[in-house]
Amino acid sequence: MTSLTGLLEALTERPAPAPAVVVDSDFAATFIAETIAILQQIDVAEVERMAAGLAHVRELGGRLFILGVGGSAGHASHAVNDFRKLCGFEAYAPTDNVSELTARANDDGWESCFSAWLQGSRISSRDAVLVFSVGGGNREKNVSVNIVRALETATEAGAHIFGIVGRDGGFTRQAAGFCILVPTVATARVTPHTEGLCAVLWHLLVSHPLLQRSATKWESVK
Repeated sequence: MTSLTGLLEALTERPAPAPAVVVDSDFAATFIAETIAILQQIDVAEVERMAAGLAHVRELGGRLFILGVGGSAGHASHAVNDFRKLCGFEAYAPTDNVSELTARANDDGWESCFSAWLQGSRISSRDAVLVFSVGGGNREKNVSVNIVRALETATEAGAHIFGIVGRDGGFTRQAAGFCILVPTVATARVTPHTEGLCAVLWHLLVSHPLLQRSATKWESVK
């Protein structure tokens, strides 16, 4: 009969094999193919219109307010840097001020946090709002209503509205004078494709000859 001590020693000497990992070897190729398909469907003429529209706002001396929720809030922060540093805009994102954003959400409600912020910034007809959003906001479905309210405030002020959005574009596409729609080619991956291509498109814009004023750093490093 095998003793308990002997059994434990045997188990210690022979660790259990790691469980087999099942990998979809085609997933990476599929994701990249979907991305290429989306890029091929982007309305390039609308991208050019957006570049010209943003340049016009800068010529007016207007400010650029960039709105995004979740991952798009991170995009907004990054894009503020690029539009300020590379393109010479006076640009801001309400999500960069955590204290004010959370105070407004806590005291007055999440739905009004962006619109109240724009009102506090005295948004005017010279200014512009740029929205990054997977769905563009939808009041009826109660999704990103803070974006909807913000765009209503911007419209009332006569501000210029721009958007880079996915799905059907939602309220942003309805309100915007300039809107790039990221087409849906895989309904199971709308969010990653929209957010990924959003970054590509704003980098395109800040690199556009109509907008870029300062060189990026790494291109000058030998």
